[in-house]
Amino acid sequence: MGANPTPDSIIEHLLDRFEGTRVVEAWGERSIFYNPGLMLPRGVYFATVKEKDGENDKASHLDRAGVFRLNVGTTKSLFLERFGPPPSRPGKGGVVDGPWDFTAADTLTPHPVYGWMSWVAVLNPSNETLSIMNEIVEAAFGKAKASFEKKVR
Repeated sequence: MGANPTPDSIIEHLLDRFEGTRVVEAWGERSIFYNPGLMLPRGVYFATVKEKDGENDKASHLDRAGVFRLNVGTTKSLFLERFGPPPSRPGKGGVVDGPWDFTAADTLTPHPVYGWMSWVAVLNPSNETLSIMNEIVEAAFGKAKASFEKKVR
């Protein structure tokens, strides 16, 4: 990837790296789904790139120029390693409770809304942060593959 990863370059990298994936635009974001052979209506998603605030997801202030967030649905064990037990599910329009600054760039945090489901997030990640996240992304892809296989059995 180039000096400053962009939403497009991150998505392109994920599609190239993980066979059987595709992008679906929905919910105000671009989601990467595992869906080889298009056997499911969408597939199972494991990563998203969000470039604007949503009605129930404004914690990262994605309305700032040039700010985007990479979200990854990793395994509970990797989430635990980095953040401890997942926070409780927030109320509608709320954020997970914890010491994290969801507006800080290039800082891995629990997802502000879906951290309770072991999702993690980072605003405008650098190449170094993306490299550190390799294990998290690999685990998320593996989790999506396993879920896909269960659904198509």
